[in-house]
Amino acid sequence: MKITSAEFVTSAVRVDKCPAGSLPEVALVGRSNVGKSSLFNTLVNRKRLARTSNTPGRTQLINFFIINDKLHLVDLPGYGFAKVPVRVKAQWGKMIEGYLAARKQLRGVILLVDVRHNPTADDRQMYHWLKAYSIPVTVVATKADKLSRGRAGQNLAVVRKTLQLAEEDHLILFSAVTGQGKEDILGIVESWTEENNPNN
Repeated sequence: MKITSAEFVTSAVRVDKCPAGSLPEVALVGRSNVGKSSLFNTLVNRKRLARTSNTPGRTQLINFFIINDKLHLVDLPGYGFAKVPVRVKAQWGKMIEGYLAARKQLRGVILLVDVRHNPTADDRQMYHWLKAYSIPVTVVATKADKLSRGRAGQNLAVVRKTLQLAEEDHLILFSAVTGQGKEDILGIVESWTEENNPNN
């Protein structure tokens, strides 16, 4: 899959405020500061289409981007250790769950984890929640350039074991610095969105 155009569409606070239409969607989800915006910008070959920040919790809305005029990439709020009020975290949780559970256009979810650390309880909960709703999921282990190749491979095995990944679920090692894993991720996005897409 080659991305030739990528543009911001809109932000939403609830699923009923999401864009109308039948374009297929792929969502990005993960804990705060896991590198969602960096991954997004790498996929679309743009430096600042999605905002990056050293401050966890920068993404606070459901953000929609149209790709090649035929699918949406959806950036969901990060979960976890963002320094925001408890009530705001609760709102984010409802926002994420409402979108994932009710959005008919959703074709799959890319769940990001940091390869340097064991998956968190929130990561495990998100993965098993997606499986319970029968939502296709690919796990992407980010920040691969921070580790040696051997250590990254060892940590991938830990990720697979900790999350108890199903055999059909992909686990991709990714680096926004080197581009490692980019083509694999784009291949997954294409496989999810090309099938039964009325706009093809």
